[in-house]
Amino acid sequence: MDIKQIQDLIRFVSKSGVNEVAIEQENFKITIKTNQAPTFVTATVPQAQPVAAGLPAAAPATEEAPAAAAPATAPAAADTSKYITIKSPMIGTFYRSASPEKPFFVNVGDEIGTGSVLCIIEAMKLFNEIEAEVSGRIVKVLVDNASPVEYDQPLFLVEPV
Repeated sequence: MDIKQIQDLIRFVSKSGVNEVAIEQENFKITIKTNQAPTFVTATVPQAQPVAAGLPAAAPATEEAPAAAAPATAPAAADTSKYITIKSPMIGTFYRSASPEKPFFVNVGDEIGTGSVLCIIEAMKLFNEIEAEVSGRIVKVLVDNASPVEYDQPLFLVEPV
């Protein structure tokens, strides 16, 4: 199972309403849990596949719903229709910098270009750099540092240039 398949599985679990999914293969085991209503699905695949590089043989992944989510919309008085919303491509933990001692990748007012690193989302012990797909200026950061994020959750508002 490669990282793309794992990310697709995480998206499926988050949208399906399933509480826990466990997949076991000969050399690989993954369990994905959410805080949704209890439901359990187990799938066992008999064929052996090698463990993907960089993934441990047992990689449990737990994703918890945020207790107090950051506001996902701008105040009603502000016109946000001219802004582009950059959304999370996966479930995980949102980090604004590579480590606590380092500066944030981007701040409000910063100019960004296509390919600029905006943040990191940690998913299953893997740190994924999220890059800008548009050029513009950061208008608002919608998520607090070190907060859990959902798939397709708005992260940044960008004013295109």
